[in-house]
Amino acid sequence: MATENPLHQRRRPLAEPELAGIPWLHLLLPPERERAVDDLRITEVAPGEFICRVGRPVTYWFGVVDGLLKMSTDNAEGQTMTFTGVPPGGWFGEGTALKREAYRYNIQALRTSRVAGLHVDAFHWLLDHSIGFNRFVMNQLNERLGQFIAAREIDRLTNPDIRVARSLAALFNPVLYPGVGEVLRITQQELAYLVGLSRQRVNEALASLAAQGSIRIEYGGLRVLDLAALRSTFAP
Repeated sequence: MATENPLHQRRRPLAEPELAGIPWLHLLLPPERERAVDDLRITEVAPGEFICRVGRPVTYWFGVVDGLLKMSTDNAEGQTMTFTGVPPGGWFGEGTALKREAYRYNIQALRTSRVAGLHVDAFHWLLDHSIGFNRFVMNQLNERLGQFIAAREIDRLTNPDIRVARSLAALFNPVLYPGVGEVLRITQQELAYLVGLSRQRVNEALASLAAQGSIRIEYGGLRVLDLAALRSTFAP
């Protein structure tokens, strides 16, 4: 099984099709891209396995090539607060990598996923040498700030339909998650884990969103039909 060895022992270089799914590589000049490709590694993560844990020192900047992750933390009472899901194309932890500090959140796989990592030293080398990489990271930080503000708002909402609608909208962010496109491969149970509701209640909310034309439920996932409407669904 994949979990018999630690993640770092299972890592390998990326294949060409996997490199093609890295959204920031095409922004680099040839010498910068060569350095990044030489450093990038990828590993398969089993459902329930942790990529990052609170208090662990940062070693890599991570991105999802395939699969679905959950970013969360536990409060003093032992309750879990989920910040967001991380679908394909999403890179995360740039703030932690910038400051070279310990993680303040957990990242866990909700399904079998392939996760790529750029070592923190290479991350800082690109920051020092690449204008294109700097712009990408700046855009990430700006979008991430808005995402976490929205996550706090969602966490305080009592209407389950609003929680599902806003959480779905966050997963369709084209800047943070360019690999999603118009179809998000997610099960109702996975969405329930992210939103913090029962699968039955999530199913009811999805049916309501589909009825108003914001999404279409397809085999193995959800297709967004009107992202603007999804973001403003049930807004007071």
